[in-house]
Parts: sequence; C-alpha cells; structure tokens
Amino acid sequence: MTGERLRLMAVHAHPDDESSKGAATTAKYAAEGVEVLVVSCTGGERGDVLNPQHPAVEGGLDGMREYRKHEMAAAAAALGVQHRWLGFVDSGLPEGDPLPPLPEGCFALVPLEEASAPLVELVREFRPHVITTYDPSGGYPHPDHIMCHRVSAEAFEAAGDPARYPGLAEPWTPSKLYYNHGFSLARMRAVHDAIVASGRESPFGDWLDSRQAREVPEREVTTHIECSAFFPQRDDALRAHATQIDPDGFFFAVPRELEVAQWPTEEYELATSRVPVTLPEDDLFAGLRGGETA
Repeated sequence: MTGERLRLMAVHAHPDDESSKGAATTAKYAAEGVEVLVVSCTGGERGDVLNPQHPAVEGGLDGMREYRKHEMAAAAAALGVQHRWLGFVDSGLPEGDPLPPLPEGCFALVPLEEASAPLVELVREFRPHVITTYDPSGGYPHPDHIMCHRVSAEAFEAAGDPARYPGLAEPWTPSKLYYNHGFSLARMRAVHDAIVASGRESPFGDWLDSRQAREVPEREVTTHIECSAFFPQRDDALRAHATQIDPDGFFFAVPRELEVAQWPTEEYELATSRVPVTLPEDDLFAGLRGGETA
C-alpha cells in the first residue's frame, strides 16, 4: 500500500473487553497516528456489577446499557480511539448444570448473516487494513465471545466480495486478521514467578492451577507488540468501566514496574494474512507499511 493512512479495527463482545484485551496496543497505534476503531458487538446490558465498591445499577437492561454507554465513552477517550456499537443485546453468561437456554433475541442467537451484516457494513465504511478479534473458542466460553469471533471471521472474508451483503457499502478487503492473546499461560507464569520471587502474593496461582488441571491448550503466538509505555492508558480505560472493574482487584494486583520488566508486550496470533509476512512479528502492520501518510 502507498500513500494511505493505516487503519486498525478491534472487534469485541462487550464494553470493557477492549480495555482488558489489547488496550495498550490500540492506544499505542492511535498515538502513532493510526486510525483505530473499537467495535462493541453488544451493550453489555446483562453484565452484573462486579466492582464491590460500586452501587447497584437500577433500571434493568436499559439502565445498565445506558450506564455502560458512558463507561465505554470514557474508556475510548482514555485510549484515544474511535468507537462504534453494533447494537446487539448481551447474551449473559449462562450458569448451572444443565445450562439454561439463552435469552430470546440475544446476540448469540441471531442468525450469522444477520449478525454479521452491520459489521460487514462497518468494515466497508472504515476500510481497516487489520482486524483483531477472538479465537474460535472466544478466549473463554462466553456465548457472546464465540459469536464475536464468528461475525468477525465472516466480515473479514465477506467484506471484499461484491456478491455478498450487497447494498451495504463499497467492498473493502482487509489484509490481516489477528486473534487476541490477553491471558496466555506463558505470560501468567512469567509474571507469577516474578511476583513470588519478590516475596509477594501472586493473583495468578489458582488460575494457573485451574488451567493446567483443565489442560486448556495454549494457542500459537506469532506477534508481540511492545506497548508498556501505554499501560497507564490501559489502566485508565479499565478504571473507566467502574461497574465491572474493581480498582483494588485482579487487574491491578500486579505491580506495574514488575509487569513492565517481565512482560512489556501484548500478544496476538496471526490468523490470516493476504500480504506476505515473516514470523514472528513485532508489528500488526508488518507487510503493509511503506507509504502511509498521516
């Protein structure tokens, strides 16, 4: 590509996911002049208040949706990114044995082409060179995360085909699709060992034991983005989601100076590339740079 500003689209299931998965990466690229658009598939309206310091949110789904809309705006401002909603309704996380049915009309139950159409249109309008999303497992088995992967993969494949989703906008073919690797075992082990070696209590001990006991497979990491200078923006974005993030909780349990020393990167898996690449990479736009202008 020549003479064109680079564009990155990060597709997430709920507001707050963009702040816990790849947030420092998006802040870094935005600060460097890349156009960055975060997409939230749902309004997060079935999320519980997870921060014990936060009061209950009144008004049911509508009340929570409105509350999280303002949180998302603050998080986007902290990261310096653009943001769009796809407008689907949070499916919630089913619990129990057997699992209860998903709520009628929720994101995970929308037929794939109907759920993908607004993202295809947004891809054609924004024209991203790179899209990031979740792997086929969703990263963890939340139905909205799995559906987010499905619609992202569908949009990546279909947006450039004029025969598919006609009438939505001029076709656009993204060049690269990546999966986020927010909580890799390698990262958790490295940080856990460093915390224990410093004589402090690690927040990852039980999590490591649980993942090892369940034999959760570790996916391939192809791309490391050095972004530690933007951890403060990531943390500000996390705190913006006050209903979901306890400022004294898990996400802030690792001393930042230790995190920077042990794991200053965020990791990705290159799922598809339509341009030649050499792995491993240290740039989501590897193979695309050369003549972009701000």
